[in-house]
Amino acid sequence: MGVRESWRLVLLGVLLVASAAAVLGPGIGATQGATNLQYGLELAGGARIRAPVVGVTAEGVNVTGGNELAIERNLSDRLGLDLVDVQARVPDGTVEVYVETPPEEVRAALTEMGYEPTSVRQGVTAATRDTIVDVLSDKVNAVGLSGGSVSIARTTEGTSFIVVEVPNRNTSEVRELVTTRGIVKMVASRPNASGNGTIEETVVRQGDIAGIGQIASQQGQPVVPVTVTQAAARNFSAAMLRLEFVDEAIQGDPNDGIGGTTCNYPDGANSSYCLLTVLNGEVVYSSGLGEGLAVDMRSGEFNRTGEFVVLAPNTSTAQELRTNLQTGALPARLDLDNGTTSFVTATRAGQYKTTAIITGLAAVVAVSVVVFIRYGRPRVAVPMIFTALSEVGILLGFAAAIGLPLDLSHLAGFIAVIGTGVDDLIIIADEVLTEEVRSNRVFTSRFRKALWVIGAAAATTIIAMAPLTRLNLGDLQGFAIITILGVLIGVLITRPAYGDILRRALTDR
Repeated sequence: MGVRESWRLVLLGVLLVASAAAVLGPGIGATQGATNLQYGLELAGGARIRAPVVGVTAEGVNVTGGNELAIERNLSDRLGLDLVDVQARVPDGTVEVYVETPPEEVRAALTEMGYEPTSVRQGVTAATRDTIVDVLSDKVNAVGLSGGSVSIARTTEGTSFIVVEVPNRNTSEVRELVTTRGIVKMVASRPNASGNGTIEETVVRQGDIAGIGQIASQQGQPVVPVTVTQAAARNFSAAMLRLEFVDEAIQGDPNDGIGGTTCNYPDGANSSYCLLTVLNGEVVYSSGLGEGLAVDMRSGEFNRTGEFVVLAPNTSTAQELRTNLQTGALPARLDLDNGTTSFVTATRAGQYKTTAIITGLAAVVAVSVVVFIRYGRPRVAVPMIFTALSEVGILLGFAAAIGLPLDLSHLAGFIAVIGTGVDDLIIIADEVLTEEVRSNRVFTSRFRKALWVIGAAAATTIIAMAPLTRLNLGDLQGFAIITILGVLIGVLITRPAYGDILRRALTDR
């Protein structure tokens, strides 16, 4: 047969070579051991946290673009909360409170403000959960936790949970990751004109950030280069001019500190003009306004560039600041008290992996024995077994290429693919071998009839499995995804390739 007649075999060969390169080749994804395959919690060990989100949602509130901020400010004042803990959403008319607050208090506060919510319930909106998943996923990637995943799981009662899985990490590390909201802001602090106390004003918020640079060093101090939006730059400059930070930085004694200001907060009394770097409500560093930045603010240059640096006491804090600025803040924290935490040791994970490999090999051997007993013809049985295993090889290459962390559910899917694949190949072989076949025309007619049966069965399997890929039902999702991919690879690639092999083995013309 020429290449044009056997292009399906050529395609299968190309995919097998590409899959082998993805699994074994250098520089393909993050490697774990001798291959590029990544393993999830159950096969690599690690921690899993499953918890609901803390919050209360009021629905049916008349939120518009004109009153959105007013609702957030008034409600936070009435409930004694920070502004960051209240979120009003215009499109769906909801108001969320991201702290443990009785729903009746939220309803009463909104009613006093002139709004009548249709319902107030525990929990947050789907948009907030999606934001949490995005932020935590970015954090997992930013801190280099290879193979980690963040998803949403829903119970049959409709309760939603955030599920965080991080291989090769202990429970305390993962808890720290999910409990740190990562709220960063810059606060200007200066003495009160009356001499009593201080005046503090937030001048840069996390949402103002437009770009983050790599950690650098300035006068031996770790710094994080930051670019804010033009609107935020104008507000920052206006605040520094109004609070007299610019005058203090330019006119002060250059030996007093960065930019010529004395700033010994928080180690001592807050005696001068300080820019405080606040992370999760705690001051992690304080310094004066740099003289160069002050000059740019006075000239208006800073309004154009929006560039400055956030100082940190050490490199680890600088890295934490950069990660939080880059990934964003969690809108709400996870309720770990009402969630579950599990940990799989590396030893136990190794046992799972060994057992799964043995199970897979046993399935291959059992299928091979049955096929040989059924047909007793190597030229029919050997290509059948090879074709079925090819599907697994292609799936492994796909998993390695996209960095899919493999768990027991995925391995169960591989075993199911072997079984369903051999079933379909048996249908092909039985249909073709009902009578002796010599001509290509007769073979093609019988083969097409078998493909129609296989296609209908594949469509049924995909329809049955499709809901499991969207319902976030834990391990069932991974099993369904692998099974569907295996069915598609079989119908589109391996079954037709097996037909070409049989055609070549059985026909004379």
